[in-house]
Amino acid sequence: MAAVFASRVTRLRQARGWTQVELAQRVRVHPSRINQIERMTGHRPTRELTIDLDRALGADGLLIDLWPHVYREAFPNWSRRFIELSATAVRIRQYAAHTVPGLLQTEDYARAVLEVGRDLTSAEQLAERIAVRMVRQDRLCTSDCPELIVILDESVLMRPIGSSTVMREQLRRLLSTQSESRISVQILPFSVGAHSAMGGSFTVLSLPDGSEVAYTEGADSGQLIEETEEVRSYLLSYDELRASALPPAMSLDMLRSTMEDAYRDARLPSPAQRRRLAQVVIQQPSGGRLRGGRARVPRPRPGT
Repeated sequence: MAAVFASRVTRLRQARGWTQVELAQRVRVHPSRINQIERMTGHRPTRELTIDLDRALGADGLLIDLWPHVYREAFPNWSRRFIELSATAVRIRQYAAHTVPGLLQTEDYARAVLEVGRDLTSAEQLAERIAVRMVRQDRLCTSDCPELIVILDESVLMRPIGSSTVMREQLRRLLSTQSESRISVQILPFSVGAHSAMGGSFTVLSLPDGSEVAYTEGADSGQLIEETEEVRSYLLSYDELRASALPPAMSLDMLRSTMEDAYRDARLPSPAQRRRLAQVVIQQPSGGRLRGGRARVPRPRPGT
């Protein structure tokens, strides 16, 4: 796909009679950057640069449409097919055992997760993967948005990824799903104990043709499962997990309390501190007391 992208840029540029220097001037980059793109010798173009190239070359969205496919090549072979199928799925059911699923990650949370990957080779590759992950989320804002049903193990909330600020923003993103009708988030609490999916995370995709596939992923491997009986077993496990998980409203309450307790802003009082303060105020007699503890002496009213 990188070769297709490079070929299209070269042909469109030549059709306009421009040199690489002239195209570079129009998209405000160094000429060597255009040379890298056309010869595939540098890192892949960013989405912003792709938009500028598409506009300058009059590609009518062609380069923008190619861009996600180019970036998928930054991912391991075993995950590319899953990403392609996810882009067309009408329903996505996920159980996440360790981290928030990519479709609901904030950029900072995604960076903190991806930068510890064992197969990363450069900062450019990290930037590529973050960019692809963020673009994949765009589909949640389209008219053909899939139904997304996510079950998070409670450990996902309690494992700090990045800083407290990163976690607060991530939990706030999960809380925002309350207003998104086609997205549901449920928490599987520790109290459930042992269950059939303790081996790790998995996803079941329902495709437009009515077929379904399952996908399991580890730290450095993944498997796409298409055999009907095997997929059915994952669906059964998912239904069992969903029945054991907290209802959506209670799950949102747990998300909110975790954000306020475990990852609260140090500048703000914790819920426990606020409760203690409220108790003190309630216990004060009507009219309050002075700082020294002495009873307040009422001032005489004029004319009395």
